[in-house]
Amino acid sequence: MADARDNLLDRRKAVVELLRDRGELLVVCGLGSATWDVAASGDDARNFYSWGAMGGAAMIGLGLALARPERAVTVITGDGEMLMGLGALATIGVRAPKNLSVLVLDNRHFGETGMQASHTGLGTDLCAVARACSVKRVMEASAMADVAAIREALHRPDGCLFARIAISAAEHERVMPERDGAKIKDRVRKSLGLS
Repeated sequence: MADARDNLLDRRKAVVELLRDRGELLVVCGLGSATWDVAASGDDARNFYSWGAMGGAAMIGLGLALARPERAVTVITGDGEMLMGLGALATIGVRAPKNLSVLVLDNRHFGETGMQASHTGLGTDLCAVARACSVKRVMEASAMADVAAIREALHRPDGCLFARIAISAAEHERVMPERDGAKIKDRVRKSLGLS
């Protein structure tokens, strides 16, 4: 029997589509592949790259969304990082910021630690977890048309959004953006008119 989880997208193409015509969107990247793909889509002062903060991207996004409720904030991270910070979904669901989207690039592996099978490849359903945590808008993508629908939803901050994007585990060239945490923070603050 075919499973929608078996239709795997090219992660780089999916991220490029998600950030096409991004407007004023603030983006918090999970470590590793998510950061490389966001940078490959076009480095931007509104990208917050969270080097070495595994499990923290969703909470950084939540903090930014609460601090700047007038701005759409999107977290782009992997399944491994989301699993490491699973409790974040409960807090996000309770706070329910209308301007926050959490997008998980799910290749069913812990890509940054050696490609071990992740829980999502062993039956954990992140969309069901998000719903159980009271996130009202939950989407899933296994085709580029689904990714385009998620991109449109990012620009309609009418409720907290969680989306799982089924991607292949294929590797891409690493596009390395700024790695200095203080510079990244200062650059994002400047883009928000705070420094």
